[in-house]
Amino acid sequence: MAKHSTYIGALSPEYALLGFLELEPAHGYELHRRLQFHLGQVWHISQSQCYNILKRLEAQGDIIGELHEQHRLPDRRIFHITEQGRSRFEAWLAAPTGCSVRAIRVEFITRLYFARLRGPAETERLIQSQVETICRGLERLQSARQSLAPEQTFNRLGVEFRLQQLRAALDWLQNCVKTLQGD
Repeated sequence: MAKHSTYIGALSPEYALLGFLELEPAHGYELHRRLQFHLGQVWHISQSQCYNILKRLEAQGDIIGELHEQHRLPDRRIFHITEQGRSRFEAWLAAPTGCSVRAIRVEFITRLYFARLRGPAETERLIQSQVETICRGLERLQSARQSLAPEQTFNRLGVEFRLQQLRAALDWLQNCVKTLQGD
C-alpha cells in the first residue's frame, strides 16, 4: 500500500473524482466532463487541474491508470479506483461536514450527490447527520456569544453572522429533503 505523501483535504475535488471512479472506470476527459455536468456549480476546476489531481491520486496509490490503444486516435489512460482509494472515499463519505457555509456548499453537496446514488436511506442518514452537526455548531456559537463582553461588538457581530448562516443552512437542508423526495 502506498504511503500518503500529500494530505487531500475534504474541500477538494479529489473525493468527487474518487467517487466517479468508484462508480466506473473512466479516462480523464470523461471524469472532468462528469464533474462539470453533475457538480460544475460546486467545483470550478479546469481540465488541466483535473489531470493534475488524477496524477496525484495515482502517485498516492488511490487510483491506477491503464493505457488503452484506440484505432486512429491517441491512446487513452483509463483510471480505476484501488482498494486504498475506495477506503478513503468511503471514510470521507461517512465523515461529517463541518459547520462552515463553504464546507456545506462544497463538501456536503458533493457527499449528498454520491449518497443520493446509493439510495434514500443513505441520503436521509447524511442529511440527518448534517442537521445534528449544525445544531451542535449553533449551540457552541450561542454559548460563545453569551461569553462575549459587551464591548466586544465586532466579535459579537461575527458570531451573529455565523449563527444566521447556520440557521439558513438548516432551512436549506429542509429544502433538500423536499427536493430529493420529489425526484
